[in-house]
Amino acid sequence: MVFTLSNSKKVTIPDKELDNLMLSLDISKKEAIDLWLCDNNLEEDEEQTELNKKASKVRIDKDIIQKKPKKERKPVKKVVSDEKQTLFNEILGFLKQVYGINTEIMIENKLITVKIGDKCFKIDIIEQRKPKN
Repeated sequence: MVFTLSNSKKVTIPDKELDNLMLSLDISKKEAIDLWLCDNNLEEDEEQTELNKKASKVRIDKDIIQKKPKKERKPVKKVVSDEKQTLFNEILGFLKQVYGINTEIMIENKLITVKIGDKCFKIDIIEQRKPKN
C-alpha cells in the first residue's frame, strides 16, 4: 500500500505487515497505518513522545549494582627444595662448562636455555609433589 505523508512524501507500507498488525492487535486499518509509521520513525505519536521525555529524565546510575572490591591475594611463597637447587646448579655448571656463554638462566631454579649453533634448547626442571593419600 502507498501512503502519502503530511509533507507529501509517499511511503510504501507492506500489506502483510498491516494485516499482521490489524490481526494481532485487533485494530483498524487507519490505526495500523499510524502504528507502522510511528514504529518506522516517519511520524511521531504524542504518547510515545511523552513517554520518551519521562524516560530521559530518569537517571540510571552505574553504581546501582555495587561490586565487591577484590581482596588482595597473599604473595605466593615459592619453596624450592635443596635437592632441586643442587640439581639445577650441577646441570647449569655442566652446561656452562661445555657450552660457555651460550648458556643462560631464564628462571632461577627452573628454566635454562642453551644455544647450540643456530638452535635453541630449553631445559625445564620440575619437581613433582608426593601424591596425596
